[in-house]
Order: sequence, then C-alpha cells, then structure tokens
Amino acid sequence: MTVTQERPMTYAKMKGLVSFLSALLKGKKVGFSDFLQKFVSSQHLCQHLDTEKILRRQSKPGRRKEEKSSSSSTNTETSQMKPSDFDYLKVIGRGSFGKVLLARHRKQGGFYAVKVLQKQLIVKRKEQKHVMVERSVLLKGLQHPFLVGLHFSFQTPNTLYFVLDYVNGGELFYHLQREGSFPEPRAAFYAAEMAAALGYLHSLNIVYRDLKPENILLDSEGHVMLTDFGLCKEGVATGGIMHTFCGTPEYLAPEVLHGYPYSPAVDWWGLGTVAFEMICGLPPFYSRSKVQMFQNILYGPLQLRSGISKAACSLLEGLLERDVSRRLGASCDIAELQEHPFFASIYWDDLLARKIRPPFIPKVAGPCDVSYIDPAFTRQPVPACVNDRCQEAGVSEAFPGFSYMNPVEYLAAEPVS
Repeated sequence: MTVTQERPMTYAKMKGLVSFLSALLKGKKVGFSDFLQKFVSSQHLCQHLDTEKILRRQSKPGRRKEEKSSSSSTNTETSQMKPSDFDYLKVIGRGSFGKVLLARHRKQGGFYAVKVLQKQLIVKRKEQKHVMVERSVLLKGLQHPFLVGLHFSFQTPNTLYFVLDYVNGGELFYHLQREGSFPEPRAAFYAAEMAAALGYLHSLNIVYRDLKPENILLDSEGHVMLTDFGLCKEGVATGGIMHTFCGTPEYLAPEVLHGYPYSPAVDWWGLGTVAFEMICGLPPFYSRSKVQMFQNILYGPLQLRSGISKAACSLLEGLLERDVSRRLGASCDIAELQEHPFFASIYWDDLLARKIRPPFIPKVAGPCDVSYIDPAFTRQPVPACVNDRCQEAGVSEAFPGFSYMNPVEYLAAEPVS
C-alpha cells in the first residue's frame, strides 16, 4: 500500500485558491454561501489575508459598539390606495431595497412606518419571493402582540409600499448601544416576549431566521415588537428542515454556517445570541475579523461574563448548544423555555395579555415622536421619488397579489357617498 504524505499548503497555493474562489464568486459561478462554507472547512483558507478582504466586500458593515468610529385579506390591486394618500415626514430606517419613512395618512390622521422598496433592485437580485413571504407573514403578525402588523400594502409600476405599525420606542440595538447591557430581569422580560413571538411563528410553521437587535423594536409602552420578515421560511412543519444559507454573521447558527440542513431550532440559537448580548454586552462569539468570528461560532468556547446568575448561565448554555438535538427548545419548542428557571418570574398568560409592566418605558411625546430613532436616518431628506408616478415596462407585473388593505381601515379610507 502506498502512503501519500500530505504536502504543506504554501502561500502561493493558498493565494491561488482564494483568488480562484473569489473569481467564481465575482462571476456568480458560485454563491457567497458556498464560498463561505468552503473556507470555514479549510484551516488554510481561514488563515489567508485575502479571505477577510472578500468577506468585507460581501457583507454589510456592522454597527457594533466597539466600532463606533468607523391569508385572510382584502386584495385591492385596483383600490384607490396610492402614495399620495400619505404625507411623508421623516426617514426612520434603511434596508437593502429602499428606505423606511414615518408617514401620516392624510384622511385618517394615523401615523405609520412606510417601507418603500424599489422593484428594480428586488427583481435584479431575484428577491421577489422573499418580498411576498414578508407580506404573508406580516398579515399573520396582525394577530400577535409582539409582531409588527401590516395595515396596507400597495404598488406603483416602480415601487412597493408596506404600511406598517409605527413603533417608536427604538431598536433594541439603539438601547444596547446607549446602555451597554441590561440587568437580568430586563433581559428576561425582553427574551420572554421574543420567545413568545418566535413560538407563535413556529406554531404557524414559520421560521424567522434573522433574530438580531436591529430587528427587535420597543413600542411606546416598552414591549418588544419583532419586525423585518424577509428571511422567514413558511411551511416548515414539526421536524421539517431548511437548506438556504441566510442570516446575519454575528447571529448565525453553526449548522447554517456549516451548510448542514437545519430546523426551526436555529431561532432558539438566535434568541441565545441576543440574550447573551443583552446580558454580556456583545454577541457571544464576536470578533472584528469575520473569519475569526466564524471559527469562534463553529469551535470556540462560550465565554460567559463573571457575576451572572446560575439561571442565566444555564439558559445561555442551553440555547447556544452546538448539538442541535440537545439545544434548549429543539424538542418541545417554546414549552421548554417556559419551564426554564431564568423565566421563573414570568407569568406567560399575563405576558401575552401585555399585563406585565415593562422594566423600561420609553419617554415618547406622542405617536410621531422620533427621539429614539437614529439621527443618522432622521437627518436624511425624504426621497423625492416617494410619490412614484413613472411607468416602467417589465417590472410592474412582477408582484401580482401584493396589495392589501385591512378591511376595517379599508372602509375608513373610502370616501363617504
């Protein structure tokens, strides 16, 4: 039998391999998720400097605090709802395909968050399906106290409009940036409301897949509201699996990073990362180097801050368990969390009824207050194209069935004859 000795990987070979994969990535011959899974499985690639450069080009810049310096519906495709029915007051957020604006309905007087998406960008990136999934999940969210709800959706030839609850207590991210971390009772309250929202989605066979502080809002009373449902997966029954690589780097579950089939338990890992950040101040495996951070997620030890309670340690270790079969929530979903000692003070029925007084109540002056919105957004001018009247062939028909009006609000919006 011939024994072949493995030859050491030279710098030139590593550089060539990284360059080759990078060229494939640039030419769309290989997806970013495939590239990512190749390098995390190779110790040589992980050590190469060019790999980090590629990762920085492919991902959005983070907003970590240590880097401060740098469906039953009313389908109304032919309804009279249109962009000019609203006064657009402030920019309050930004996404991959457009901006989020604070708007006032001219007739009703109500304030809403209007998510304005550019169709051309969505079609170019082939994200039509995700947009329609977000619409579907938003409609279901109207029935839960901790999910942002949809009031209207409509479209013009160039643009999609989601008219959502305006939740003005600020992102959880904003509050963590200001305060660093939260006392355990406050973290437990928020984590319980997040768990209730995730458990509700799971009961509808929906997996959220993108839990992070930027997607968690506080309302004016201090309750959690989950938003941004573009990465949700519908139709995942108990025991079902998914394969799509998606999520935000700091909060990715190890099974997703490995490229393995994964289950709804990815959401409980996500809850673990956010709970860890609320208690300890940073995501559990955070590093400025994405290469190192991915290695930490896959193989690094969980380093808990000294001084946290035994119950908190147990919760974080249970949620951030790499062995999915042993992860807290993997077997009986939210029921496992409801029995955990960390939530001993939570009466779950009262929580769902919003009868528990939140530990922090935002000081907002009224329904249009933007004091908890990042000034980096509110200082921006409202885009002139928000009242889209242009015609553009080939895009306007890409989103059939998108438009929606809440039946009650539909009647209120109709002119009196």
